[in-house]
Amino acid sequence: MFMDSDTRTVSDKKKKRKTNKEAQLVIRLDTEQRKRFIDACQDIDSSASRELRGFIKKFLKHYEKGEFDD
Repeated sequence: MFMDSDTRTVSDKKKKRKTNKEAQLVIRLDTEQRKRFIDACQDIDSSASRELRGFIKKFLKHYEKGEFDD
């Protein structure tokens, strides 16, 4: 019988992922804007969380380079 080298179960993998991201950011936005964003993310086979994390990462990179200074 073929055994995959990764013997962790799906629930083990979810637990591992969960510990990497322990904080939440709650935002308020217009219902229609939220729907359009979710739909757009699904169209590109992504998730809203993934896209927002990417935005935050890029924003912080620019911020830390001082690109937002006057």
